[in-house]
Amino acid sequence: MKILRSIAAGLLMFAISSLQAQKNDLGAWYMYFGNNKISKKLNWHNEIQYRNFDAGGDLEQLLIRTGIGYDLTENNNNILLGYGFILSQPYVNGEKTENIEHRIFQQYIMKQKFGRFNIQHRYRLEERILEDDFRMRFRYFLGFNIPINNKELVPKTFYVSAYNEIFLHLDTPVFDRNRVYGALGYVINKNMRIEAGYMNQIQENRNRGQIQVGFYNNIPFTKN
Repeated sequence: MKILRSIAAGLLMFAISSLQAQKNDLGAWYMYFGNNKISKKLNWHNEIQYRNFDAGGDLEQLLIRTGIGYDLTENNNNILLGYGFILSQPYVNGEKTENIEHRIFQQYIMKQKFGRFNIQHRYRLEERILEDDFRMRFRYFLGFNIPINNKELVPKTFYVSAYNEIFLHLDTPVFDRNRVYGALGYVINKNMRIEAGYMNQIQENRNRGQIQVGFYNNIPFTKN
């Protein structure tokens, strides 16, 4: 527990110090991801993301997402149906506004392993129900986790994490955004890990950086 507290404190200090050093347009995302087995084939996905314009206190977006997935093969090739609630508080002409979005999504995740490279492909289709609009969007995520001090992602392993994700509208304009991410992570035990890193988000007329701190929980609800 001392090691866990030290690592968590260090990651938090890293995020805060980075934000204090760069007070331009750098934001911070604090994220929790759960992927919990509820049977041999079924899993429950749950996540909360608290996104800020700065280190904390100036909310940009609160995202809550959940869903039920099914493994087509053992611990792989997962299909999932989910729902997301998104509260956004953007600035418009210097004044803070509020928008609520309800989101239905379907996704397929495939995992691969080549040597030390743990690779994940995620294909996601979203139906976005906005206050005065309806949109559909496709996302493709390619992620890598590479252990450093061990050959596998076993407990007490440090690892490098990286991903690229592109977002495409199903109408015009087609391009929505692209995210590029790099981080350092630590495997706490076989069901928990933490990460801290930097993500750059590229949109048509904007390029913005985000410090990210994430906690991942895979504790199963069943022993099957």
